[in-house]
Amino acid sequence: MREARGSKRRGREVRHSARRVAGVWLPVVLVVALLAAGVGAYRFEWGQRYLPGLAADPVTEPEEVLPPAGLDLPAWSTPTPAALPAGSAAAFAPDAVARALRKPLADPDLGRHVVAAVTPLEPGGEVWTSGDGTYLPASTTKLLTVGAALAALGPDHTFTTRVVRGDGPREVVLVGGGDPLLASKPLTVAERGATYPERADVATLAVDVAEALGGRGRVVVRFDDSLFSGPTDNPAWRRDYVPDDIVSPITALMVDSGIAPDGQERSDDPSLAAARAFAAGLTAAGLRVTGAPERVVVPTATEELASVESAPLSQVAERVLDVSDNEGTEVLGHHVGLAVSGTGSFEAGAAGVASTLQGLGIDTSGDQLYDGSGLSRRNRISTGTVLALLQAASGPDPDLRSLVTGLPVAGFTGSLTWRFDDGPALARGLVRAKTGTLTGVHALAGIAVDRDGTPLAFVVAADRVADADRYDAQDALDRAAAALAACRCGAPTAG
Repeated sequence: MREARGSKRRGREVRHSARRVAGVWLPVVLVVALLAAGVGAYRFEWGQRYLPGLAADPVTEPEEVLPPAGLDLPAWSTPTPAALPAGSAAAFAPDAVARALRKPLADPDLGRHVVAAVTPLEPGGEVWTSGDGTYLPASTTKLLTVGAALAALGPDHTFTTRVVRGDGPREVVLVGGGDPLLASKPLTVAERGATYPERADVATLAVDVAEALGGRGRVVVRFDDSLFSGPTDNPAWRRDYVPDDIVSPITALMVDSGIAPDGQERSDDPSLAAARAFAAGLTAAGLRVTGAPERVVVPTATEELASVESAPLSQVAERVLDVSDNEGTEVLGHHVGLAVSGTGSFEAGAAGVASTLQGLGIDTSGDQLYDGSGLSRRNRISTGTVLALLQAASGPDPDLRSLVTGLPVAGFTGSLTWRFDDGPALARGLVRAKTGTLTGVHALAGIAVDRDGTPLAFVVAADRVADADRYDAQDALDRAAAALAACRCGAPTAG
């Protein structure tokens, strides 16, 4: 069975502190934002996010709703976040969590190894745990990779794809900058309205290069993908992943995630495919391309003819988490390796992710990482690592915030669009979580807002599930997350 690809059941997914915050803290704004996000997802199916022009800013542009005749309303003023009551971090009831999760976690379809952990979203509270606390994370690994990328590079970081002059006067070199979402051609008008975030593309880059070269004449195309090093196929992946087109080889110069124009096959050499798409763009722009693109390495100071920039990392992070983008996350992992050690590879990326999170005060000492996407079955992480990362991303430093805003919303967006459809409706819009799915592995990690409005960080996972039970196991984890949304877990309970 191919792992990390679409399933036959309603499009379900099968692949899949920012500084340590001192003391007890959580902005009320976060609680309000999470609740508003749930209601917004429910009512508008996140149209505002993907079509921001249709939505008013709730802070600066409240909707104009006329009051009934004869009623005068006070002028609008921006609300000021209130302080949490003293000791609020202690208002967490592990016994209530245990009661809420007892039945769904006991489902025999989950197999012989089930782990779970729940804690208040603000640091310093108690943690309720079940199982040994370590699991095969599948795509919940992406949380660690994206969190480390945001911390190491910054949310405003962009990725540049350049074209520079080659050795000859009419030789141009396409230089890969590791743009995770680089496209082969620009979006259509219709696609622009439904695609988030915007994409840089090599066809637009070709038009700019043609203009720089006078708009006509002969040109020779070369390409440089030397930003990343090491193998393009991770040795810790199953051997059939790349040959069977389950995931693309990872390079610093990929268009359309290495997927061929037919949308089915993946390129054996994504960098060459990108160069060919660029050459086609030059031809369409009026230049005469001679010969076939060839791989070269150009000096750093070579004259630049044109360049295109990606969307900021904060938006890229939301996208790769939302749809569980394997190639995009692996590219981000390579960038973490570059930022930490100067080497962009699978090994350097995994080491860089662990050390970057450790620098945030998150204990990763017991974790084993071999890739950035979670396709490797050798990965092992602790539930404590994930909880601490979710808490850090929800804290006052905005650098990691996209980790939370990019989480799919139960029943509405991304890899959770077709989940929670058969389970308790209460969880829809109140659970945001990253999925993790490989053969025999199912996991959810994210945030649930309980019935008292208390946001809870949680992880639920089972990594020894019989293949025949895979859908029932997913449903059991959905019920577990839904039980948190239905729980009054934010206040002590009697007895």
